[in-house]
Amino acid sequence: MANEMLQQSEQKSMQRSVTFIQALALVVGMIIGSGIFLKPGIVLGNAGTLYMSLLAWAAGGIITLASALSVAEIAAAIPKSGGLYIYLRELYGEVFGFLLGWVQTVISYPASAAALSIAFATYSGYFLPMNGFQQKLLAVAILAFILIMNMISTRYGGIIQTLATAGKLVPIAGIVVFGLVSGEAPGFAGIQTGAAAGAGFGAAILGTLWAYDGWIGVTNMAGEIRNPSKTLPKVIFVGVMFVMIVYVLFNIAIFKALPFETIVSSKTPGAEAAEALLGSGGGAFITAGIIVSVLGALNGYLMTAARVPQAMGERGEIPFARTLRQIHPRFGTPANALLFHSGLAVLYIFSGTFDTLTDLLVFVLWIFFTMGVFGVFLLRRKKPAEKGGYRVPFYPFTPIVGVVGGAYILASTVIGDPFRSLTGILITLAGLPVYYYMNNKKKGEPAS
Repeated sequence: MANEMLQQSEQKSMQRSVTFIQALALVVGMIIGSGIFLKPGIVLGNAGTLYMSLLAWAAGGIITLASALSVAEIAAAIPKSGGLYIYLRELYGEVFGFLLGWVQTVISYPASAAALSIAFATYSGYFLPMNGFQQKLLAVAILAFILIMNMISTRYGGIIQTLATAGKLVPIAGIVVFGLVSGEAPGFAGIQTGAAAGAGFGAAILGTLWAYDGWIGVTNMAGEIRNPSKTLPKVIFVGVMFVMIVYVLFNIAIFKALPFETIVSSKTPGAEAAEALLGSGGGAFITAGIIVSVLGALNGYLMTAARVPQAMGERGEIPFARTLRQIHPRFGTPANALLFHSGLAVLYIFSGTFDTLTDLLVFVLWIFFTMGVFGVFLLRRKKPAEKGGYRVPFYPFTPIVGVVGGAYILASTVIGDPFRSLTGILITLAGLPVYYYMNNKKKGEPAS
């Protein structure tokens, strides 16, 4: 009883300061990282033709939208901080929620933050040449800046997210506008010709689905979003739909700006398209856009990630729960959880293990994500929707599309790299002793 009262007290101290625009910026900003600037050539090479490539981007968007609309119903019905960790916990049982929270807290989120910090420093090297150690120092410095802003106020984090999201859209909009209106672009004739013997349409869709990832992070902030039951479904739908349109238009613009062969062979088609459309300054323009884009994604990940260990701490499911669940009495932010995540991220930055760790957990995270989408079926059995509450449209077809998309990614990952998939499962299951230890510890605490 005492623990429940403490949890309620701490939850009340969380400030509902995240507005609709800031929540929307989280969705858009966490989806659009550096992938859209780098992926078009890979998707085109797998799809084989320009039109099949565009269809792959649209199909990936539709699968993502179907998943998002399904999870949005769960988010509206369970508007609590912690996102998917909470949904799995309430729909499938405590152990499933814990295992997701375990890998997110200890590995996935901090490793992703480390990778984004290094990406920021690497792209910054375009303007300021640095050696490897100097890049790591810059990565830690930008991480520290984002950490301090989010510790001082969730509102500051929301402002950074909004500005960074607006900033990252500038180079994308520039390429789209100049690419669509220019009839003199060197590759204009290429939009009607060219074909590649790619891996296939399925592989192309798989490539786009990675670029659409990240939107679910906004659900971690449910406890701090104003009117979350109504706001979350709206921002998820609007955000994912907006990104899908942007991705398709961006690819059309690149197809008009560059010859087919150049797009397929280029590792940085976005930068090459910018140079073709805007001249010699195009490379700097697009690189600056990628830097801002990565900054926004880093802020979004750090901002939303801390809500998972904080929520786990409230439920006594993680070591140092009393510390991690605390909300700063002055700032109203999960400062300890933010520090914990950032500390792990710094460790991963200097050890250089972040890419390996994130790759190992791709399979496991998609298992949990697919379970989350399927969870809407369980939700309707366990908790009838409130009158006038959000319901996923075209049920059950919409969640089925999302589940099939998730199953396709899982099957492709297992076939492509079974060793990594198994390793990811073993890393996840390594959290079970921690779960049982904390569970027994809770049972042994005196009731009051």
